[in-house]
Amino acid sequence: MAVKSCVAMLIPLALLLLAGSSSVVAQLELDYYSKTCPNVEAIVREEMQKIISAAPSLAGPLLRLHFHDCFVRGCDASVLLNSTEGNLAERDAKPNKSLRGFGSVDRVKAKLEAACPNTVSCADVLTLMARDAVVLAKGPFWPVALGRRDGKVSSATEAADQLPPAFGDIPLLTKIFASKGLDLKDLVVLSGAHTLGTAHCPSFANRLYNFSSAYGADPSLDSEYADRLRIRCKRVDDKAMLSEMDPGSYKTFDTGYYRNVAKRRGLFQSDAALLTDASTREYVQRIATGKFDDVFFKDFSESMIKMGNVGVLTGVDGEIRKKCYIVN
Repeated sequence: MAVKSCVAMLIPLALLLLAGSSSVVAQLELDYYSKTCPNVEAIVREEMQKIISAAPSLAGPLLRLHFHDCFVRGCDASVLLNSTEGNLAERDAKPNKSLRGFGSVDRVKAKLEAACPNTVSCADVLTLMARDAVVLAKGPFWPVALGRRDGKVSSATEAADQLPPAFGDIPLLTKIFASKGLDLKDLVVLSGAHTLGTAHCPSFANRLYNFSSAYGADPSLDSEYADRLRIRCKRVDDKAMLSEMDPGSYKTFDTGYYRNVAKRRGLFQSDAALLTDASTREYVQRIATGKFDDVFFKDFSESMIKMGNVGVLTGVDGEIRKKCYIVN
């Protein structure tokens, strides 16, 4: 009953956001597969329950796959394509080397191909999996309008140029988000996805060494936290060690991330940057109180709907890939 009630409340939200979008995005529909693959969401959800039950730590990586897809060429599943002779694909770009979950996407896509051949796009599969990953990690539900088609181009160079970097400051991050139709609130809200998952040392270890501060670390980083991170990351280029982005609850979608950021314990420079802008700092501090979890869940749902609409291909554009890692 709770899920049904949540869905009923959020469907008007999805319709409102779609109504204010471009005509291309408006072609996405909540019941897009009602006649061609009516059980699409149930099939994805059932397989996702098995995946997350067996490996709860995959919730973060599957959400991250969707983010990294949408920020390059829009939400067209181009991040899933393998490199080919003569073309280095997005997934092999330096910022994407640590992406995980490709096998899970292939697994879900195979289930859908068995049920509804040549019907459901990999872009829609990835969007639904990201939503269900959040729900299964005890986060919010939001309705996903469907009808995306798959892109045929994937470029590592574009990924390197367009993905928000872990070292980004507010001006740079704002510019990147704005180029995708996302605003400053979306930036601080979607940063909350860092409540899930882990990160390899090279993405943040530069904050631990060679700064001119008294203890050698980034002065925007809490010194005790920096000391703990140094124990795990003894070198900037240590690619073996992982650190939780939201220590203690990295498998659970909650507001712990904002409490960490408020205490100067955000893992990335981009997390620390949220305290340098008055608007994003106010949001971080408000959610960090633990009194506005429902506000964050609602905001995250809205921002995820917006992000899932970025640069989508619809109609006769793109294709419906039979296998997500290769064009037809």
